[in-house]
Amino acid sequence: MPKFLDTFPFLQSLNLSYNNLDGDVPRKGIFKNASAISVAGNEKLCGGISELKLPPCTPSESKKRQKSNGFKLMIPLLSGLVGLVLVMSLLIIDRLRRKRTVTSSESSSRKDLLLNVSYESLLKATGGFSSANLIGTGSFGSVYKGILDPDQTVVAVKVLFLHQRGALKSFMAECEALRNIRHRNLVKIITACSSSDFQGNDFKALVYEFMHHGSLESWLHPESASDDLNYSPRILSFLQRLNIAIDVASALEYLHHHCKKPIVHCDLKPSNVLLDNDMTAHVGDFGLTRFIPEVMSSNQCSSVGPKGTVGYAAPVEAQVRSDCTQNVSTIEFECCRIWHGKSGSTNGDVYSYGILLLEIFTGKSPTSDMFTEGLDLHNFVKMALPDQILQVLDPLFLVGGEQGEETAEENIKKGQIRESLIAILKIGVACSVESPKERMDISVVNNLQKVKSTLLKCGI
Repeated sequence: MPKFLDTFPFLQSLNLSYNNLDGDVPRKGIFKNASAISVAGNEKLCGGISELKLPPCTPSESKKRQKSNGFKLMIPLLSGLVGLVLVMSLLIIDRLRRKRTVTSSESSSRKDLLLNVSYESLLKATGGFSSANLIGTGSFGSVYKGILDPDQTVVAVKVLFLHQRGALKSFMAECEALRNIRHRNLVKIITACSSSDFQGNDFKALVYEFMHHGSLESWLHPESASDDLNYSPRILSFLQRLNIAIDVASALEYLHHHCKKPIVHCDLKPSNVLLDNDMTAHVGDFGLTRFIPEVMSSNQCSSVGPKGTVGYAAPVEAQVRSDCTQNVSTIEFECCRIWHGKSGSTNGDVYSYGILLLEIFTGKSPTSDMFTEGLDLHNFVKMALPDQILQVLDPLFLVGGEQGEETAEENIKKGQIRESLIAILKIGVACSVESPKERMDISVVNNLQKVKSTLLKCGI
């Protein structure tokens, strides 16, 4: 029975006859006047005023009718809610499907890139491995600049010298290392190529993100062509040198302490530190990389080939000679110690970093002809601390900036700049001491960051 009808004050008459209505008839409004309404033919009606002569409504029937009416109201509400949920579900499914399609497309395009980077495509990208595109040459391969189709991506292509002893192991080590590491200060590998050339010879290459500012080596030790009258050396500022030092330390700290399997680089040097458009440093060349711990016998240690580079590899410890075979070269001993699980297995990298840090600020290579008769870069700087640092700093560093040489030297002689330089050189000396147990840990990033913050406050 539609009870809302009793709320209409202007309703004069109401005929509800033969509408198969049920429920309790109201007693208010128009329903108070029996002569104004007609409910004949509605056998399920009950209650109302006595003049209507309808049967009284029992409590059970009233509750049943109320429940029935409630259900009738709930049905359209539930139907609307289900419809709304269905529409929203379809929209969400459609969005997820589109996202998966895009992701799948990107993934397949990357897979296609991996599959399509063949010897022929790399040959084309580098202009036939032209000497004009040659960036550099190392122990195990040459690196070329290339433009890779179809996106015209500028890349660096490292072609392995497979005839060179240890080159294949270097290739495998680098692939394994780069497959498991991700850090903003590590060189990013794009893909690898394992194929054969047009003569059927094995061909292996690694394709890296191209670093537009080249290696740190080219900045610290620039070589001018004698016939280039317009040549001017590239000069790194104090802050740029410090940023590079922080970037490299951050990369090594990640390798040593934050990888799932800690990694020793084993060949840290300026030519393996590359600079991008923003002069951010990236550590590269993981051909000698080893995971820690990695169990190897003495024979294996002697067969993997030289580890590190003269001047940057840590000095040989007498204790190591008892563990490694006598036919292992001097350069191999530091990494050989790693294979045997000696304490501080990352100390070799720390030593190399210390030498690199000193080289960044002195501009002097550890293999320079000036280092003879027991004098090395470590002792050269150590003897100059703290009062004679001007004698060991990079001459280009002293000339750098727009203020000129005299003003730059005067700035270094006084105040916070001098103290900052002393602090940096002390870190380099502490990292490159001969005894591994006395070396600083590579977690020197915080110390260098503090130096940088102080310099920035001074307006450097």
